Amino acid sequence: MQLRGIHHLTAITANLSANHAFYTRTLGLRLVKRTVNQDDVSAYHLFYADGRATPGTDITFFDWPLPRERRGTHSIVRTGFRVATADTLRFWLDRFIELGVTHGQIADLDGRATLDFEDGEGQRLRLVVADDRTEAHPWEKSPIPAEHQLRGLGPITISVPEVGKTDMVLTRVMNMRYARDYIAPPTSGAGGAGNTVHVYEMGDGGAGAELHVAVEPNLPPASQGAGAVHHVAFRVPSFQEYDLWNARLSEMRIPSSGPVDRFYFRSLYFREPNGILFELATDGPGFDADEPMDALGERLALPPFLEPRRKEIEAGLKPM
Repeated sequence: MQLRGIHHLTAITANLSANHAFYTRTLGLRLVKRTVNQDDVSAYHLFYADGRATPGTDITFFDWPLPRERRGTHSIVRTGFRVATADTLRFWLDRFIELGVTHGQIADLDGRATLDFEDGEGQRLRLVVADDRTEAHPWEKSPIPAEHQLRGLGPITISVPEVGKTDMVLTRVMNMRYARDYIAPPTSGAGGAGNTVHVYEMGDGGAGAELHVAVEPNLPPASQGAGAVHHVAFRVPSFQEYDLWNARLSEMRIPSSGPVDRFYFRSLYFREPNGILFELATDGPGFDADEPMDALGERLALPPFLEPRRKEIEAGLKPM
């Protein structure tokens, strides 16, 4: 019973229009689902992904009017996006300079060429040149040439003050494999000595199936807000395995949400020992369960159990 890799990552925005512009126009991702937070229908939940809304490619946002996050440990601190070549990194560096996007320089990290950057709310992002083990699905309406489009998520980096208990959950509960260590700059962006980062793999491995755990005992705990990550989800290939994961968490006495049907996928939520929220999510049914693939994200989509409340929900949402 193996997780396949990263399924999606959900973050927080307090500026929906700027968020939409950045991820669709600047980064060239496709808005594949325009819906609401099913636990807080006053907030939008936007999903950006590749041209086919492939599991493992989507970064999503809750629209919450919060102040900026306080950076620190006990949190998800960097979201990687895979790209194909070093030439693509140079394309993006030139684009970030032209558009005034906050960015670092092309650097080698963990044996891969990378480029760190941020959106307008300080969401920490990274482009990673990686041997991609999945098929690319470019979006034909993207402003980015197909060869330079983002190919999917990964790796994802979390920060913890001590790795021992997290390692136990990753390896003994979630069946990840410890792969290697490397030294990286502090995730807070401050100067100082580098930190040890432990790499854990899922499934067939590769950047899209890696969780990187930075050990940072000297940072204060993070406080969530705009620019923060809410949770990271890992891929479960089938409903049958999803049921087995639910039983496994119960048998190992890991407190969890229990089964949650999000209509587009099924979810299980639990926290690792440092309080970071993890989700196990199925690959299906997918975002075309209620919209044709060629029209994804063009209207407010509601799962069937919320559809009777459409007028009420639409009245409570601010225009995008």
